[in-house]
Parts: sequence; C-alpha cells; structure tokens
Amino acid sequence: MGSELRVGDIMTKKVIVVPFGKTILDVAKLMKKSAIGSVIVVEDKEGKHAKGIITERDIVYKILAKGSDPYKINAEEIMSKPLRVVKPDTTIEDAAKAMRENRIKRLPVVNDDNELIGILSEGDIMKIFPVVVDLIEERAAIS
Repeated sequence: MGSELRVGDIMTKKVIVVPFGKTILDVAKLMKKSAIGSVIVVEDKEGKHAKGIITERDIVYKILAKGSDPYKINAEEIMSKPLRVVKPDTTIEDAAKAMRENRIKRLPVVNDDNELIGILSEGDIMKIFPVVVDLIEERAAIS
C-alpha cells in the first residue's frame, strides 16, 4: 500500500482486559457488557503486561463445544498464547501482513517497555481503507 499510517494512528486505545483467575463466565459477561469480541488476559489488575487473548471463538470451541464448565475454568487456561504484538510505530501494511500470516484478527499494541497501550483489529484497518486508497491515488498522480 505504501501509506505513512502507523498502528498508533488508528489503534483502539481503550483495551478491555481480564486478570488471571477470572472465570470464563466472567470473561463472557464482560465481553457482552462491553460489546466486544475479545479480551486481553493480563497477569495482574494493573493490566500493563498482556499475556494472552481470549476471543468469542475460543469460548465456543474450547469451552462450550467440549461441554466444559465456564464457571470452573479460568481465563489463563484457555487464552491463546504466545501473544503476537506490534509497536505503535509499525506500519499498517506490516500489521496487516502479520495478521494475515498468523491468521489472526487482532494485534495488541505495546510500548518499548512491553506495556499494553492499545489494540489493532481488522475493523480498525477497514475503517481507514478509503484514506489509504486516496493516498495511493495521490502518489500515482504525482509519479
């Protein structure tokens, strides 16, 4: 694409997190209340260091489809890990490529101290897609 846009320009800054020890039922209720499709799992209540991610798909495939009890299983037991992350200065193109290659739809964003500062989703990228097309057209007109 060749745009100048970076992950930090379009990421969602308010990230919903759950600490270790929360049950899957707690996670599902939080996802419903927040109208989101995933939560980041953190070791502690400060929520600075992301350890994994739980998506709606994880809950369906790893808990419900297996007949497991969501009251008895904790977030850290089913979270997807290792967590793939990006830095805010990563280009949108590189982030999109990482999503495609790893077959994931969300990338937590961390700072240089590896602290969670945002999340980038496919939806975030699609929202700016018209801007990217405009940039490409402008560059083509200049060349």
